[in-house]
Amino acid sequence: MGAAYFYHLTRRPLQETLPVLLQKARGAGWRIAVRGQDVGRMTWLDETLWQGRADSFLAHGLSGGAHDALQPILLTTSQASPNQPDCLMTVDGAPITPEEVQALQRVCILFDGTDEGAVQQARLQWKSLTGAGCSAQYWSEESGRWEMKAEA
Repeated sequence: MGAAYFYHLTRRPLQETLPVLLQKARGAGWRIAVRGQDVGRMTWLDETLWQGRADSFLAHGLSGGAHDALQPILLTTSQASPNQPDCLMTVDGAPITPEEVQALQRVCILFDGTDEGAVQQARLQWKSLTGAGCSAQYWSEESGRWEMKAEA
């Protein structure tokens, strides 16, 4: 059974934090799905990852291609996961179910701490997932480094 890790982004934006988490997940040998809610935003993330640091290449694909099932990292807006991920990372309030948390090694929920709507959505997701019996951790970078602030 997996766990949901909530990442409250306050110091570094998504485009800086996501590649770090993706590298760690790939380092664990996991296949990853990155789920968002807007195709335009996922296209932007795709381009951002391809233009990332030269020393941290992240092979990935944007869903809808002929090789979705082969992608080590698949960016998508769908709840379907053709790449059979071990880890799911959600952005921009994308939905996540307790069943997904329990079936995967890890679920990472990244949310923008400067957006009150995103914070409220993350709180609702925390209550929903922990209420369904999922393990969860809340991580904050408020101090300048990531620290676990709560666990359920």
